[in-house]
Amino acid sequence: MATQFKQLNQDIIDFIQKQKIYFVSSTTKDGYINLSPKGMDSLRIINNNRVIWLNSTGSTNETSSNIQRDNRITIMFCSFDEQALIVKLFGKAKVIHKNDKEYNELSKLLPNIPGARQIFDINLELIITVCGSAVPFFDYKGEREDLNLYWKEAGDNGLKDYWKRKNTKSLNGYETNIIKNIINNKA
Repeated sequence: MATQFKQLNQDIIDFIQKQKIYFVSSTTKDGYINLSPKGMDSLRIINNNRVIWLNSTGSTNETSSNIQRDNRITIMFCSFDEQALIVKLFGKAKVIHKNDKEYNELSKLLPNIPGARQIFDINLELIITVCGSAVPFFDYKGEREDLNLYWKEAGDNGLKDYWKRKNTKSLNGYETNIIKNIINNKA
């Protein structure tokens, strides 16, 4: 049976902070549902109703495009170790690009990840906990450094070129607005 909360409590915060992976889901009214695994210590709890997530450059930019059209987002954490628990955060997100005024302040709360693309600022509306009894056990072996090494080697020019070639449109054909970072040359 699901238990609903209007805000994070300390037990849920402690659970979230122990997880090495989480999943982000977003969609638009008529588009594909995007579901992505995330890691790299990229999420911070700001208060009981707000989290931020630093998004690294990947092969698409679906979450940004979706959130700019329909700001609903779900983040799911599930335990793969001894505690059988799933936590889902439902909320409204805002995309903060590198040249937005909030970016510098929020980025101080997050690790400096090569290839960082944008921050998502999420106001939580509903938190649900459910049992994770059907989730299998997995061992955490460590973080993959491939993406960090790739963007570190590519540098700012390589990153901007990649954004131009791969991150300007979503799978649904919508603009992601990443291009404003390139045009303004502030990324």
